[in-house]
Amino acid sequence: MPQSKYHTISRSYSTATRELSNSEENMNKSELIEALSQDVNIPHREAAAITNTVIDTMTEALAKGDSIEIRGFGSFVVKQYESYEGRNPKTGKKIKVKPKKLPFFKVGKDLREQVDLKRKK
Repeated sequence: MPQSKYHTISRSYSTATRELSNSEENMNKSELIEALSQDVNIPHREAAAITNTVIDTMTEALAKGDSIEIRGFGSFVVKQYESYEGRNPKTGKKIKVKPKKLPFFKVGKDLREQVDLKRKK
């Protein structure tokens, strides 16, 4: 299978993710690692290694300008912004803003529907 510029992963949502969506709290990295460890029944150290590898791989791909598509979840893309003239909010003085690249996340259909379903209940 030829290498693609797009990194694609396809997997159904885990029970840990479903449990989190019932709460009003945010999940941090350690809680994500713990949920992965419990959901897949692997040691915490392995779950941490997997999580760090996924995050590092995604970061490297985005830094190169690649897009990442996770079917049903969403897409990460890098948008390029040209330089422009802005204003310092404190002084009102004009400043030149340098060109930059920023990562963005576009939610996928399945995730959007699952989140909206939770809202309707």
